Amino acid sequence: MNLTEFFSQIRWRPGIGDPSLFGWLTVVAYALAAALCFAAARRGLAADDSVPGRRRYRMWLGVTVLMLILCVNKQLDLQSLFTDIGRALARQEGWYGQRRIVQRWFVLMVAAGGIAAFAMLVWKSRSLLRERMLLLVGLSALIAFIVIRAASFHHVDVLINSRLMGVRFNVILELGAIALIAISAARSAARPREG
Repeated sequence: MNLTEFFSQIRWRPGIGDPSLFGWLTVVAYALAAALCFAAARRGLAADDSVPGRRRYRMWLGVTVLMLILCVNKQLDLQSLFTDIGRALARQEGWYGQRRIVQRWFVLMVAAGGIAAFAMLVWKSRSLLRERMLLLVGLSALIAFIVIRAASFHHVDVLINSRLMGVRFNVILELGAIALIAISAARSAARPREG
């Protein structure tokens, strides 16, 4: 298969991934959370140039970057691009028939990576754990949401597309996790000495 045939199998095109009201609300929520996390990072470092202060700065800066990446991804739908590339590679390499096994391993790797990242964050911020519990709960919920979205390969869409009071469950999960992170960042930005 030549490159033209390969790229012709990729259906993803740059554009607005979720032009709905909740899609845009989620983009705004990610952007706002990123801004609050960045404010918390700057305020924490300005208030405390010690080792714990620099650790807080790096933590909040890392969460800022994560929020920005997820903000961009929310509208560009980059996971669909990666799915299309994976599908085209599977066809090209002749293992498309066994894709369910690969998908299962992919979901397990995403879950393991998320758990490892969360464990590292908890370990690195163990001295701050008590004051950062809301952030950790928010990040845990967001990681769970991302894993659930990745598991949609396995028809988990039924669960995340179910509705609660007219709103899809995936919207509630994602916006709830973002809100916890944003609240934690706002609290941190408001208390410069405590991070």
